[in-house]
Amino acid sequence: MPDRRVINVMGTVLAEETVRAFGESLHGELIRPSDEGYDRARRIWNGMIDRYPAMIVFCKNVDDVIESVYFARVHDLLVAVRSGGHNVAGTSVCNGGMVIDLSRMKEIEVNPAFCTARAQAGLNWGELDRATQFYGLATTGGIVSRTGIAGLTLGGGIGWLMRKFGVTCDNLLSVNVVTADGRLLTARAEENQELFWGVRGGGGNFGIVTEFEYRLHKVGLVLAGTVYHPAVKAREILRFYRDYIADIPDELTTMFAYIASSPTPFLHRFFHGSPVIAIHVCYTGRIEVGEKVVKPLRVFGPPIEDAVRIMHYTELQSMLDSGSPAGLQNYWKSSHLMSLSDEAIELLSAHAADITSPLSQVHLQHLEGAVGRVGEDEMAFSHRDALCVLNIVTRWEDPKEAEEHMRWTRDFEVAMRSFSTGGVYVNFLGEEGEDRVKAAYGRAKYNRLATLKNKYDPTNFFRLNQNIKPASL
Repeated sequence: MPDRRVINVMGTVLAEETVRAFGESLHGELIRPSDEGYDRARRIWNGMIDRYPAMIVFCKNVDDVIESVYFARVHDLLVAVRSGGHNVAGTSVCNGGMVIDLSRMKEIEVNPAFCTARAQAGLNWGELDRATQFYGLATTGGIVSRTGIAGLTLGGGIGWLMRKFGVTCDNLLSVNVVTADGRLLTARAEENQELFWGVRGGGGNFGIVTEFEYRLHKVGLVLAGTVYHPAVKAREILRFYRDYIADIPDELTTMFAYIASSPTPFLHRFFHGSPVIAIHVCYTGRIEVGEKVVKPLRVFGPPIEDAVRIMHYTELQSMLDSGSPAGLQNYWKSSHLMSLSDEAIELLSAHAADITSPLSQVHLQHLEGAVGRVGEDEMAFSHRDALCVLNIVTRWEDPKEAEEHMRWTRDFEVAMRSFSTGGVYVNFLGEEGEDRVKAAYGRAKYNRLATLKNKYDPTNFFRLNQNIKPASL
């Protein structure tokens, strides 16, 4: 049983009546270690993370968020902020401090006439998509429907619609932010412009974003799904994939995946759990045009299974959910690639063939299109000139196997460095240190973010994140 006492960063124990009074002041709920449901409440998606906060505040509204920030500041508490809790680094929960949880703040208002939506930070992408698809609208979201909208948006947001409409933060119109000193600010193009620049890619470094306003686009039925190939053809398929994506329209977003164990009943029946290659696709546009664009993918090989078809966008958004269940041990390494040379393909295929866990995957998410047409300096989100994101997604069940799987992941990432731009997508970072956070932005942009941090959070109150230290520290 964790310590029930609330102890601040200076080692001082808070009086029980002080903590009780804080809990009674909330509209939401305060969970303590001795309360029923505490163990469930402290858990997050990545099963590797096993932390015991002294207080979990389930906020009901913005007032609760402000009250929690004030209380934590006055009493010098360590603070973690959680919305979806789907972050691989596990920074949304802490030991001994306070978790400010926004997951019960789920209001959403869609304006179909102006193609916009205002959404509270506790929503996940499945919930937001269902609300916007009622009007035949959508914005770029993640590729797993249970991912929270907040973390994904603040880190950038790559997803199935990005090559046509840009990443999620490209579609962000405004945010409401509770700052470290307890103020509620609105940031948009016409107000608090530098803060608005920073939250579009800079993560939760500048405050707690409680509400997002998104630009929506007309998205109805899509041509989407997956073609599968045997993993022994990885080099051949990768060379074809490289040449294919060099000349595709913005309406098509694709992802190459090396999957350690056959994911469908058909494949499992004939390949008995052996590794396979998957190419996932989403074409948003006229279906008859999409059929022609996607046809080369469906005939090359030919694939051992073709699961591409017309579907609703919400179905596509949950298509990969089963491959990303909560509670598994997760350890990722990621980088940006500028090209897929023959040498890179050879090395990637060789390391993937040595995959150590049947639950692991290797992803290449193709960027370019609308992603690359936004100016690099327009917002904090970076590395728009990359061809694709490489993400080594390592998962397993038994914690005792950690060293084997983590070693394979690290060796893979190190081997691919000579083909990397040196950049990294901040949403795929684990706890990898300050240099990797800097790599997510580059020197000049990181310095600008540090200056912004100095203005809005000079004491680094919001430090449990991919942390950008204030320029003064």
